[in-house]
Amino acid sequence: MRPEEENKILVVRDLKVYYYTMRGIVKAVDGVSFSIGYGENLALVGESGSGKSTLGYALMNLVLPPGRIVGGEVFIAGTDILALRGHDLRKARGSLVSIVFQDPFTTLDPVKKVGDQLTEVLIEHGLSKKEAQERVIEVIEAVGLPEGAAKSYPHQLSGGQRQRISIAAAIALRPKVLVADEPTTALDVIVQKQIMDLIDKVRDLGTSVVLITHDIALAAERADKIAVMYAGKIVAFGSKNEVIRKPLHPYTKALLASVPTLSGSKWPQPIPGFPPDLINPPPGCRFHPRCREKVGKCEELEPPLIHVGKGHYVSCWLYFRGGDNGG
Repeated sequence: MRPEEENKILVVRDLKVYYYTMRGIVKAVDGVSFSIGYGENLALVGESGSGKSTLGYALMNLVLPPGRIVGGEVFIAGTDILALRGHDLRKARGSLVSIVFQDPFTTLDPVKKVGDQLTEVLIEHGLSKKEAQERVIEVIEAVGLPEGAAKSYPHQLSGGQRQRISIAAAIALRPKVLVADEPTTALDVIVQKQIMDLIDKVRDLGTSVVLITHDIALAAERADKIAVMYAGKIVAFGSKNEVIRKPLHPYTKALLASVPTLSGSKWPQPIPGFPPDLINPPPGCRFHPRCREKVGKCEELEPPLIHVGKGHYVSCWLYFRGGDNGG
């Protein structure tokens, strides 16, 4: 391990995930590196299509065709998850890393009671039937549902209750890392808060969380660290205080400017233009066609991710002074 990776539960090095389509190769995640510590909450933020969910699936080694992990490493508690296959990979999913998907209704079997579904997973991971059934009741109650919810079919539960069941399934084997992919999508604000409070409790038990969200305000409220993604790249990474309160990258500034304020003192400012086509991304910095602060070099050379102080990393030529590379 490199010095900056010591005492880290999750280490990602130069991860690349491409989709091979009829139109060409979509570079959805293109050379991403970062690490987080035990019990930390990292938020991946960015617009739709920035590569956030693909990155989350790659942490599970769960990228399906036409997608392919073409390079990089993902270490969870010292285990290279991308090197695992078959039985070893199935065991790692759940015990090392778990995921909460955006839509629990599409991930739960509609013809089986939710308790039976969770029990089957636990038995597959080596628990006896009795142990599995006891663990199911334990995690269902842990997510704030009554024991009787285990006897319900997915369609008998509300959206918030189904998401709680998904979280219960994800934490049943006490994973080291939990990937939460837009866990509050399509839920009302009250239920959103309840779900995020629940994820915070999971983190308090020692599980590190990777929260995938397009909502930078939610990230600012809940995360310890923030990684800003744009067009398959991480363009800013660091603590919440550094990335949000002292934004440096023009894309981070643009995301923050697009959020309405409670006081109404400033109108939200939309980001001009559209994200690039990842089959044919622009040369140089991928954000330069939409950037108000670009310089000549931005259109020609891709900026490295450089350390700008206090654990804050930025991929932008405006701050390049021969600093050290990192992630």
